[in-house]
Amino acid sequence: MSNNKPIRRIAMIGTGVIGASWTSLFLAKGLQVVATDPAPNAEGSLRKFVETAWPALKRLGLSAGASQSNVTFTADLAQAVAGVDLVQENGPERIDFKQKLYGQLDDLLPPEVIIASSSSGLTMSEIQKGAATHPERCVIAHPFNPPHLIPLTEIVGGAKTSEATIQRVEEFYTSIGQKTVRVKKELPGHVANRLQSAVAREVYYLVAEGVVSAADVDTALSWGPGLRWGIMGNMMLNHLGGGPGGIEHFFHQFSGPMTAWWKTLGSPVLTPEVQQKLIDSVHAEVGSRTIAELEAERDEVLLGLLELRKKAAKSNQAKSIEPVA
Repeated sequence: MSNNKPIRRIAMIGTGVIGASWTSLFLAKGLQVVATDPAPNAEGSLRKFVETAWPALKRLGLSAGASQSNVTFTADLAQAVAGVDLVQENGPERIDFKQKLYGQLDDLLPPEVIIASSSSGLTMSEIQKGAATHPERCVIAHPFNPPHLIPLTEIVGGAKTSEATIQRVEEFYTSIGQKTVRVKKELPGHVANRLQSAVAREVYYLVAEGVVSAADVDTALSWGPGLRWGIMGNMMLNHLGGGPGGIEHFFHQFSGPMTAWWKTLGSPVLTPEVQQKLIDSVHAEVGSRTIAELEAERDEVLLGLLELRKKAAKSNQAKSIEPVA
């Protein structure tokens, strides 16, 4: 597989929420996208999503050549993948569907064209069994929703994925501003969703047990550790939590209490009754606010954080290259 050809033209298979968001991001980075989806009015929905997302992408900064007009739509799979450099696949999370699709793509595509799946629940080792001829070019490139705003891509190879494919997709997603995470072992949910699930389990337990309301647990999370997590991850924050002694002192000081808390963490069973208790508490927190209003609130604060992190990164980079007097 040649790693020299730049990735400029992408086939987007499936244009639901994830596919439409990927499309928006790729267009903002000056890339060409050919989209396909059999759903009724898929093209109209895709173009509306891109148009709605564009102001936020413009605020974050468009690349040279960025244009909403750089997307074309076709219902024909063969036409969609003709002449592309990479396929971003966002099909249903069904292994039979994926394997059949990958068999079709394997027949249609030249061997150097990478097939990247957005799958969050299936392993590439199983998916790539459908691509009998060239399984080495198949890889998971899993985004965090919505990918046009959340710059995280988890990269996971299957048993037959080549290292050249891994390196090429890492370079590509990094080149368009994504923060890539190389997942070295296949696990259900990869990494980010597993972390999210671990927190969700305790959140549901605390609300279901009547320890706290949905509003208060969300306040505790978003105004406490959530603020710090928007800046640094758990391991780096542990290092800071140890003071001048760093991570070594942190473990010396806190490993005992922390592991004691682990023993009391909950494992809630989401029975219909428990789900209804959670639902009622969430609606009490939501009040009269609509989904659209909540999304707008989330995205506005998220854009501010992204802009602040971008500014901080530029400042740190400038400091690192200052000449020493």
